[in-house]
Amino acid sequence: MEGGSGYNSVPSSTSSDKSRVLDVKPLRCLKPVFSSTPQGSPFVCAPPNGPFPPGFTPFYPFSVQQGSQASPDLNHQNPAPMQTPVGHMPAPLRAFRSQQPSEFSGSFNGDAGNDDGYSSGKKRAGPHLRGSNSYQKKKNKSALSVVASKGAGTSFVVDISPVLRDDGNREVYNLVLMRFDAIRRRLSQIEDAKERSTGIKRADLKAGNILMSKGIRTNMRRRIGALPGVEIGDIFFFRLELCVVGLHAQSMGGIDYMVLKDDMEEEPVALSIVSSEGYDDDADDGNVLIYSGQGGNFGKKDKQASDQKLERGNLALERSFRRGNEIRVIRGIKDAVNPSSKIYVYDGLYKIQESWSESKSGCNIFKYKFVRMPGQPGAFSIWRSIQKWKEGFSSRGGLILPDLTSGAENTPVSLVNDVDEEKGPAYFTYFPTLKYSKSFNLAQPSFGCNCRNACQPGDPNCSCVTNNGGDFPYTTNGILVSRKPLIYECGPTCPCFPNCKNRVSQMPLKVHLEVFKTTDRGWGLRSWDPIRAGTFICEYAGEVIDKAKVKPGGEEGENDEFVFDTTRVYDSFKWNYEPGLLDEERSNDSDENYEIASPLVISAKHVGNVARFMNHSCSPSVFWQPVLYEHNNQSFLHIAFFAIRHIPPMTELTYDYGVARSNEAEGNITLNRKKKCLCGSSNCRGYFG
Repeated sequence: MEGGSGYNSVPSSTSSDKSRVLDVKPLRCLKPVFSSTPQGSPFVCAPPNGPFPPGFTPFYPFSVQQGSQASPDLNHQNPAPMQTPVGHMPAPLRAFRSQQPSEFSGSFNGDAGNDDGYSSGKKRAGPHLRGSNSYQKKKNKSALSVVASKGAGTSFVVDISPVLRDDGNREVYNLVLMRFDAIRRRLSQIEDAKERSTGIKRADLKAGNILMSKGIRTNMRRRIGALPGVEIGDIFFFRLELCVVGLHAQSMGGIDYMVLKDDMEEEPVALSIVSSEGYDDDADDGNVLIYSGQGGNFGKKDKQASDQKLERGNLALERSFRRGNEIRVIRGIKDAVNPSSKIYVYDGLYKIQESWSESKSGCNIFKYKFVRMPGQPGAFSIWRSIQKWKEGFSSRGGLILPDLTSGAENTPVSLVNDVDEEKGPAYFTYFPTLKYSKSFNLAQPSFGCNCRNACQPGDPNCSCVTNNGGDFPYTTNGILVSRKPLIYECGPTCPCFPNCKNRVSQMPLKVHLEVFKTTDRGWGLRSWDPIRAGTFICEYAGEVIDKAKVKPGGEEGENDEFVFDTTRVYDSFKWNYEPGLLDEERSNDSDENYEIASPLVISAKHVGNVARFMNHSCSPSVFWQPVLYEHNNQSFLHIAFFAIRHIPPMTELTYDYGVARSNEAEGNITLNRKKKCLCGSSNCRGYFG
């Protein structure tokens, strides 16, 4: 548990005291207070009572004026009593909302529907046809609005209506998280380019500050139980993501609670908890969590341990135990890619079945037994199953082949069918990249970089930085920052190191993928690992063929489901950051329309990789990006796939196949709509192909 003792484990039978704490008076002093200034202080993510970084001030519910008493601190043992400043009456929690810019008007002309929930969509069978530098623009009615920055006339800021700030939906939930991560990626890119960065280096804190101050958030109305738009199994890579979608309001504390008023009595009740123990609790069967109370300085080397007190979050848990209300549980699991960080998994609703105190290091600590409510889809239990598969403690059900690549990839790709008796897809030769019969012709050929060590972000002498518009396309950990008309990477003949950060799409598979049989869409692709937004997944491998071969009567014919064609028409969608949110002029990164000099058509029917198994969805979890790099002074175009949003384990990976043009004579373009879509998305257009 963060902010508490951090010991969420089963109590030993020798040290447990099953006597419950009774006759504790309700806590009546937990009331937020207004700031003494006319306007509330802006948001910042920092420990509740500081210290705060230079240039930042506390935010609700931690905003205080210098010299006044702080709000209850969930991370400290003995908080100072709250005091209400003279002339200010306590206000209900709902009164604390971000101010709404009155000048926001208009309608959001974007494909917000494409950001709809990915975990609920069914996909279409087989490898697909997709590609394009031509986008079909959609104008969707929405509760979102945009406004042009005064003077510039080119930067846009996203706003969310007051109704959706209080009560969200899946579309707004996805939009908020995508905006958060888009800003975070851009801020990380800016930090990476600085030779000697100073001040706060946590881009997630800055991104949270921006979104909170702009009112780009949802589910602000405090409530017990499930939240609209949030699905069990959703994952988060930063605590601030939990805050901006309203799942857990405490940026540091492990227990989030509110004060209920009943018959003139007030008492705190728990809304959600964050448990950070993950797999360490071996007795946990996925439906039971033994959670430790907060306070007492347990696990802190520089402080002496003391008895935990039945106050604040601990009291809220005790009251929720007696009331029997549901509590949202978020599990913190160690990130295998970055062991110093955690991934947070929303595991659904639990109830406290039992509470007790036990002795640890000579001091009393509170324990709470959480039991998961029945009938909910799996979340944390799926992570546990995958962990056992990886460690060899249990076998994957329905496993046909442990590695269908036969060692062609560094990470094995399993083949699984737990639906019927089919033993695998039709035979093909596995090949991890493209097979070119000739080089891709560029209008203006560009040659490799001139760096002798490794290409560095912010280096004005690096041709890779220059070709990419002055910015490195990836963060230092290999996350794509923005979609671009074309990304230039270092190629095999560039003099820079082979591990250069500008070779992301050329790296071997890093996520453990699985080809599996779907119930009604043939074979599909999913991952055992969680995937962060902007992560490179794979490229579309196969044989580059002439466009004429996929037309009716051509060698490949029009029934080849394994063709990727960049001339197809795709719905547009917004993924990049909004320059207006960072007070930037509209930049090249604002353009998300691809620029490809000549059509690229790839057939993976006979030769290909895992990308041939990705199915279509009108609400995809993956998008494609053209990437160019050179070999022996010849330019080659590749199609790389990146995650649109955070993707939980065992969620199918899908992309939009687009729609083929069946008649282009004399500028008359007719779209081929003869293939029925089975994606099941809420914004399914009913067809593709």
